[in-house]
Amino acid sequence: MSQNINSKTIILAIALSLCFSIGSIGVYHYLFAKNYNPKDIENYALKVSNQKITSLLQSDRLQKSFRSSAPTDFIYASQQSTPAVVYIEAATQEENQFWTNKKASSTGSGVIISEDGYIVTNNHVIANSNTVQVLLNDNREYSAKVIGTDPTTDLALVKIEEQGLPFVIFGNSDSLQIGEWVLAVGNPFRLQSTVTAGIVSAKARNIQILNNQNYSIESFIQTDAAVNPGNSGGALVNTVGELIGINTAIMTYSGRYEGYSFSIPSNLVRKVVMDLKEFGVVQRGLLGVVIENLTNESAKEMGLSKISGVHVTAINQGGAASDAGLKVDDVILEVNGRTVNSVPELQEIIGRFRPGNTINISYWRNKTKNQTKVTLRNQVNTTELITTRKDKILTDLGFELRDLTEQEKAQIGSFGIRVISIYENSTIALTNMAPNFIITSINKKSVNNVDQLIKLINETSGKITLEGIYEKYKGRYPYTFTKD
Repeated sequence: MSQNINSKTIILAIALSLCFSIGSIGVYHYLFAKNYNPKDIENYALKVSNQKITSLLQSDRLQKSFRSSAPTDFIYASQQSTPAVVYIEAATQEENQFWTNKKASSTGSGVIISEDGYIVTNNHVIANSNTVQVLLNDNREYSAKVIGTDPTTDLALVKIEEQGLPFVIFGNSDSLQIGEWVLAVGNPFRLQSTVTAGIVSAKARNIQILNNQNYSIESFIQTDAAVNPGNSGGALVNTVGELIGINTAIMTYSGRYEGYSFSIPSNLVRKVVMDLKEFGVVQRGLLGVVIENLTNESAKEMGLSKISGVHVTAINQGGAASDAGLKVDDVILEVNGRTVNSVPELQEIIGRFRPGNTINISYWRNKTKNQTKVTLRNQVNTTELITTRKDKILTDLGFELRDLTEQEKAQIGSFGIRVISIYENSTIALTNMAPNFIITSINKKSVNNVDQLIKLINETSGKITLEGIYEKYKGRYPYTFTKD
């Protein structure tokens, strides 16, 4: 294929050269007959030649030939990406009814995104693990620390303690075109980096694998690059080796690759990773609407000339969209000037923003296009950013905490600290405390924020009782453990 293209290009170049030569001879004879001096002849011939070249360069035929003769191998992209793709093994110790330990493990791939050891992978690769081991492409092995996870996008961020590591650069997933070449790079089964190639088959695909998560985002890049078990968390890169997706799922009836693989777009990955690194939790900006795709019939009823936009079927009163003036049966057409064609596409775009960010929305109402500004809210309908605390003393005990927001304080009528997650088989887990417990006191001393709690834990030895409430249950609940 490449030889054929190169032959055509050479023939075209020879033909162009002959044309220019013949044209120059004709110009020379024409001008010589009129006794122009040699300099004028040279300038005129150059002008005519440049005009012909410009005209040919602008022609579709020559443009297509030049594009087709570009390199079609993936050597450079592979060289840029494979050193930064790692093998991940996550292990979990489980106690069974006979008080014996059973070790379960899951494996996958990950992508180094910074020279100091931050690695992005899928949440399902490391979920509920006690230990995470990372094997680099050069066979160095490390223990990794989990920085944060986001089940709503199936992403996780882990870190190894090393410097000067190879890493991939984020590309712009919005610029991907259907039919564009891409590479899937994984590190399955300790085989070191494995590269497969394919094209972008579709964008903004929802395959309903995260339906058990509130506020889940599925807006996958679909490719036909071969992705098999063990490739989860690996890199999808373009032909210059930029990261444009994290390989996450395949659609299969046999359990093996059947031609459909799905990746999380890099623009969404970058936002989630930044949140996990900075806050330990994803800061989700929410519109406060229920939406569905338009049908041909609904588009006609609303006076739209084509099926474009997302239909608003319900509004959360007092939410971001409601306060901005959006109503049921509005059709959201654009966000910050970008056309929206489906529910997954809108969810992905909104998912890149944090609470407090203001976006411009174009919407269709009563056969008229309108504009409004919407300030996004968080899950508790405020514009505050929520920070999860993972101080060593807390993770050693086995839980992650955050301060209550002002709205939460008003709702429960109390100060306190929310328990975000509890590590399996940890000191806190053995007390039977559950996530979303709100700690209001430690050994009968009231606490208003995480800083106060940490200070009191550090100052206390022996028996410690954390007392508090659950929003859905009446009464106060004490949980006691012993600190050395």
